[in-house]
Amino acid sequence: MNIRLHTTPLRTALTATGVALLAACSSIPIQNSMLDQARSRLQAAQAEPQTVAMAADELARAREMLRRGDQALANGNDTAQVTHLGYMALQQVVIAEETAASRKAQAVVAGAGAERDRMRLELRTREADTAQAQKATAEQASAMKSAELAQSRANTQTERDRVARRDAKVSDLESQLHDMNARQTDRGTVVTLGDLLFNTGAARLRPAGERSMAKLADFMRRNPEQRASIEGYTDSTGSTATNQALSDRRAHAVMSALMQQGVPGNQLTTQGFGEERPVASNDTAGGRQMNRRVEVVFASLTEGPARN
Repeated sequence: MNIRLHTTPLRTALTATGVALLAACSSIPIQNSMLDQARSRLQAAQAEPQTVAMAADELARAREMLRRGDQALANGNDTAQVTHLGYMALQQVVIAEETAASRKAQAVVAGAGAERDRMRLELRTREADTAQAQKATAEQASAMKSAELAQSRANTQTERDRVARRDAKVSDLESQLHDMNARQTDRGTVVTLGDLLFNTGAARLRPAGERSMAKLADFMRRNPEQRASIEGYTDSTGSTATNQALSDRRAHAVMSALMQQGVPGNQLTTQGFGEERPVASNDTAGGRQMNRRVEVVFASLTEGPARN
């Protein structure tokens, strides 16, 4: 009799524990690390009065992109798509933060020159690392050449066909860029967007300017392997600090406009150079107009990943 009295409460307790565990498991929310990063970054940005006041539109776009990512996650969409939406939301937050900082800036801080040098050094370091990796790959290929000679001969025609396709692809890219009045420089292929994109002293794109970039956005969407650096420039009118801040904002404005037209943010970088690198004399109105520009620089034209 005593055994029955103790067994029934024990069974009841175990059953209740199991139900609680099942309920807890079913309540675990679905998560995506990129969405979580974007959400955390957005919350931090919205807690900054300066960012809220000076980048309201950019924050709104970030919230909308995060909402789309949350909806895609809730709908069970592909993980890569959800992660991409999270990345886009994160980039929109970054744009909002940088836009707010740029609009507040009235002078170039003492460390601006050092920061530009750091970025340039970082770029050169990445290029050196890439060259070293390519050299190591070439040396490895050379060591294996003897063993692969027979196969190499059989693949000669295939390689010729691949090179022909690559050359045709590069030729097509050059043709597309030629339609946008691109020019070749020692920095790569450059598409120049004139000062008619913006009102004087402003960094907000005019409607006509957004339409003029449609062809550029279309090119980058159809060639996702291409990477572009967006560089802002001004004439020498005004202070160096004001010109530097304005060139930064205009470069970011072009990047934001391209992203709104479907260009992924990971294809783009921005940098402002202020009144540096003039292409004409600032002593004339015509020369100053030529110096007020945004340049989109493609370091190289590549074939992109192989497709079966």
